[in-house]
Amino acid sequence: MKMVLQRVLEAEVVVDGGAVGRIGRGLLVFLGAEDGDDEAKARQLADKMAKLRIFPDENGKSNLSVTDIGGEILVVSQFTLCADTKKGNRPSFMQAAPPETANALYEYFAQYCREKSLKVQMGVFGADMKVSLINDGPYTIIIES
Repeated sequence: MKMVLQRVLEAEVVVDGGAVGRIGRGLLVFLGAEDGDDEAKARQLADKMAKLRIFPDENGKSNLSVTDIGGEILVVSQFTLCADTKKGNRPSFMQAAPPETANALYEYFAQYCREKSLKVQMGVFGADMKVSLINDGPYTIIIES
């Protein structure tokens, strides 16, 4: 699995003209599932994300996690993170998990985060989503399981 985290002041996902997910301060998470990924990898990424110290403390040092600040999480499924661009000019998505597997892992990731008492909003799997955000920093991190 691959994950792109962006520390945000706010973020929103719109589908067909209507907001389906909106958060304040927290993390915008783009999540891509690859062939062979499983729930253990989803848990590993979720645990890492929840504990990652990328929010400033009272001294401006990155010592706090999204959990520490009571931040929110907006999870957006993004199979394009699994693109292989080594050959030619057209990305190959052969490494991406099949849609039914990817959706199950996406849903599992969000549910696992909720079970850890994180506030989670989601995009819509497979939809044409419009994502807007105010990146805080900017602070963007890529994590792979």
